[in-house]
Amino acid sequence: MDFSLLGPIAVTTGSAELSLGPAKRRSVLALLLLQPNTTVPLEQLIDSLWEDEPPEHARTVVQGHVSRLRATLAEGGAEAYGVELTTHGSAYLLRLPEELIDAHRFGELVTLARPEAAPADAVPLLREALGLWRGPALTGTVTSPPFAAAAHALEERRLTAVEALGRAYGALGEHEQAAAILYSAAVNHPLREGLIAGLMRALFRTGRQSDALEWFHRTRRLLSEELGVDPGERLRGAYEEILRAEAVGKVRKAAAPPSGGAGASAAGPAGGPRAATDGGARPAAAEPPSAAAGETGAPAPGGARTGAANGPGQRAGAAPRLLPRPPARFLGREHQLTALTQVLTDRTTGESPLAVVAGPAGVGKTACAVQWAHLHAGSFPDGQLFADLRGFGEGDEAPPAEILRDFLLALGTPPERVPRSAEAASAEFRSLVAERRLLVVLDNARSSAQVRPLLPGGPHCATVVTSRSRLDGLVATDWARPVGLQALGHEEGAALLGAMLGPDRVAEDPAAARELVDLCDGLPLALRAAAAQLTARPRWRLARLAAALHDERRRLALLSAEDTGVAAALRMSVARLSADDARLLSALATTSDGHLNASAAAALAGYDQERTQDGLDRLAEMHLVDEEATDVYTISTLTQLFARDTRGESGESGEAGPSGTGDGGAKSG
Repeated sequence: MDFSLLGPIAVTTGSAELSLGPAKRRSVLALLLLQPNTTVPLEQLIDSLWEDEPPEHARTVVQGHVSRLRATLAEGGAEAYGVELTTHGSAYLLRLPEELIDAHRFGELVTLARPEAAPADAVPLLREALGLWRGPALTGTVTSPPFAAAAHALEERRLTAVEALGRAYGALGEHEQAAAILYSAAVNHPLREGLIAGLMRALFRTGRQSDALEWFHRTRRLLSEELGVDPGERLRGAYEEILRAEAVGKVRKAAAPPSGGAGASAAGPAGGPRAATDGGARPAAAEPPSAAAGETGAPAPGGARTGAANGPGQRAGAAPRLLPRPPARFLGREHQLTALTQVLTDRTTGESPLAVVAGPAGVGKTACAVQWAHLHAGSFPDGQLFADLRGFGEGDEAPPAEILRDFLLALGTPPERVPRSAEAASAEFRSLVAERRLLVVLDNARSSAQVRPLLPGGPHCATVVTSRSRLDGLVATDWARPVGLQALGHEEGAALLGAMLGPDRVAEDPAAARELVDLCDGLPLALRAAAAQLTARPRWRLARLAAALHDERRRLALLSAEDTGVAAALRMSVARLSADDARLLSALATTSDGHLNASAAAALAGYDQERTQDGLDRLAEMHLVDEEATDVYTISTLTQLFARDTRGESGESGEAGPSGTGDGGAKSG
């Protein structure tokens, strides 16, 4: 049994995750896990769960959540693991071996690591520790100050471990690795001076002096603007260390005898590898240190320096290339790729073309959009921008101002000139790209309102948006052209399995391959998870996994691979539903064959006809049900299984479901 605090609150036994219920119940568990083997007073739980004045029945609500947690843990076999939730007067105690808590294991691994004294041993320890993180700490708890403070403390420990891993790599002379691990954290925490100082040293030791100094000046400006302070000792010490080393290097270079030949004069004054390649040109500031550091959507702070225009859409200097790497083993989707080409290269209207790739969770929307973007990157020489809008991810969706800041920095806007408001930043973005030939990929959008501020206005730009929602608003107001993705058929699904497992293994039993496609509902995500299971078990025939998947109690667990799987994807979709729609989906899951009409759905849910029809329309818009024909709806088998597993999680005492209007409204499940 494993308890997770470093990401979404979760309890897993084997490969199965226990159903914990609404946000307040998860929050009760989280508070007990933050103080394991310690009595936690009921009053402390109440104060933590309600930011404002708690309701009169607060004690009853907390007692109900503790009772449900005790039953859930017992069903998961808690006793066998030495786990017990007990009541002590008006307090509660969660007794358990602390090594079952990921935050405890994280702390032990970090404590064991000695990055300076034993860096070779520290690297695997710290990598294992950081690998325990599955997202922002305490995801799914209520947003009260006690939980915010606890999450902040855990995040501070994570960043300290990142800095230590950077130092360990540096001590081993692996400076590219150090720069790569520090770069992403520095982008997300631009005022953390220890991170920036470590990144500066790593960049300098890879021969990127200009990039290292640019990070110092950028951080100095941010500290002045945001906090009104000067750089501290660590940051200034790194800066002065680099300046001194540069001066020594120039003296040595000047004293060295010339080696003669053309190569000596071509090396340029900088003398480093970048200078030799670029003819001595100054590199773009703070470019990601290597391919290993290429966090998708994370721009190079300082971005590409733009020069004078060379014609419509042309700028001197490097263009931002923020696309994720092409999807592995991408197959099929020729019709959708052709449709995207027709939409996004249409210049007849004089408008900036916009396409929306929509479909259910796990159908491969991001892969399709990114594949098209890589195939046609040459048509957009002024750059390709990419952002994950986190509309259906852990935590809150990305605010437009955050994405616009990243885009403007990537396009060369100095940090001090990036507008603070989303409206001003949007106007600046449209103005900056008005004459450029630029591709914008906006992944995982939740709503049309989230997308609109990020749309470029120039006729040479094109935008592709992916979403589980149809985004009808963009179609209505911005003339977006929908490109729908459906589940794979038998032939395409078997081809995907063959690409991942090898064609011979699939050819051994084509009937079992077709059966696996059916059991996976033709979803690429599910098929890839199934392929991962078979890859880990090279002696298994496809028929053996198919037989295991016939057990509906295990199917969703088997179609998962670490943090990737159908259940996790569906959880994010269901978390965005209202309480009414979540209950309707749960009712639909009880149908025998997944086919029904509005009248049958109303009978199952106990709703009136109008309320049911409105709910079905919203579920269809979110691709959780499919309207095959007029008043003929279908729900996929995997969605049915997920909805059945989560029935009853709407909580008691009036608390709503995943994102309803009650106290249990966890934003992201």
